[in-house]
Amino acid sequence: MVDAIVLYPSSGRGHLNSMVELGKLILKHHPSFSITILILSEPNTNTNSTAPNYVASSTTQYITTVNSTTPSITFHHLSPISEVPPSTASPVELCYLIPRLNNPNLHQTLKTISQTSKLRAFIIDFFCDSAFEVASNLAIPTYYFFTSSPSGLAAFLYRPTLHKKVDNSLKDLHGNMLLDDIPGLPPIRVSDMPKTIFDRTSSKLYQYFLNTATHMAKSNGLLVNTFDLLETKAIKAISGGLCVPHGPTPPIFCIGPLISNTNQDGEEHECLNWLNSQPSRSVVFLCFGSLGSFSEKQSKEIAVGLENSGQRFLWVVRNPPPDKDKDPNLDELLPKGFLERTKGKGFVVKQWAPQVAVLSHDSVGGFVTHCGWNSVLEAVWCGVPMVGWPLYAEQRLNRVVLVEEIKLALGLNESEDGLVSAAELEKRVKELMDSEVGTEVRERVSGLRDEAVTAVKEGGSSHVALAKLDELWRQN
Repeated sequence: MVDAIVLYPSSGRGHLNSMVELGKLILKHHPSFSITILILSEPNTNTNSTAPNYVASSTTQYITTVNSTTPSITFHHLSPISEVPPSTASPVELCYLIPRLNNPNLHQTLKTISQTSKLRAFIIDFFCDSAFEVASNLAIPTYYFFTSSPSGLAAFLYRPTLHKKVDNSLKDLHGNMLLDDIPGLPPIRVSDMPKTIFDRTSSKLYQYFLNTATHMAKSNGLLVNTFDLLETKAIKAISGGLCVPHGPTPPIFCIGPLISNTNQDGEEHECLNWLNSQPSRSVVFLCFGSLGSFSEKQSKEIAVGLENSGQRFLWVVRNPPPDKDKDPNLDELLPKGFLERTKGKGFVVKQWAPQVAVLSHDSVGGFVTHCGWNSVLEAVWCGVPMVGWPLYAEQRLNRVVLVEEIKLALGLNESEDGLVSAAELEKRVKELMDSEVGTEVRERVSGLRDEAVTAVKEGGSSHVALAKLDELWRQN
């Protein structure tokens, strides 16, 4: 019987990308393993129910591309589900609810795979936490793949302890109050913690995350997309048991950075041709992830800030919500005459750009990012310093660590309503691209780029961590 590893990502595009890269990594070093990636079934909304459509990022094209380039990875789509989640569920709640609705089909799928293979490990996304119960009942060794930062994992694992220590919901505490006892983290303002854990009384999400943290501590191991020297304090706190003070901590395996460089359209993007004509390290790249978009007012502030900075720029622009997936009308969204005035010095891309290819380009010297973890790792891998502009999820926490702890990014000041002014963006872009502070950040990122490359080579820390995992899997 063949040795099998089953991977179970959530529907978020960034989560799927990371899980696919994990599958590729396992196959690269251990080609004898069979890798199956389970794809969640979406609810059948062709009913009279008032429940909303659950629309995940489009993954069909991406899966097709992976199938053609890495045919040794098998994608298995779970059978359709008929139950519809409640109409009151938020998008993040759905990330937890959809996997739970898939549990019966998941149970049958794992049983079927086990009949023809030796199922050595089941690796799940934390949003797929409901699968932990299924795998435990089938006695399948289960690992969590944490797709964010080690600092985020430290805060996640410490959540049950924080729940016991702090009686109030975070929403009832002053935003500037410091949480200074989370192991491995610098002092974190309450307002920089993920909003999903702010309300402990009425939010189902709070309980979902609490349960997940408890299950993670009981798993066979935690895989993290990072390398040892990127966040040493957080990694030491986790591996030393400080984040789960009242019980054992499973082993942590830092097996990254996992970098996806799949060109979705299979052709060279027009922005890369433009970059070819720009001076070395002269362009600041602005991109805010697959879910990132701004209001028309904020988009105009960005445009004015970029123009006034005098810096060369490449900017990925999306429509304001709720139409962010439609092509933007740049003449309406941006200030009058902006595109003409910045022609040659700036390049505006609608919707999407090949981020790794852009960051790898010699002309790019800075990155204004939403601090999503995949984007942060890509910037480190390419040696590009950052300006942190978090938008959602754990990104504010990531920014604190990037700016104050490991010093790979500059921060941005926001007004009370969350707006970043043109003057503030102008100031930070200039600082990143043309100041002593920016040079220090650039040198720091460059050093960690070299460490990242070393980590994944034979004998490097991430290579060794993967070898330890292989040994564990073969013992199961």
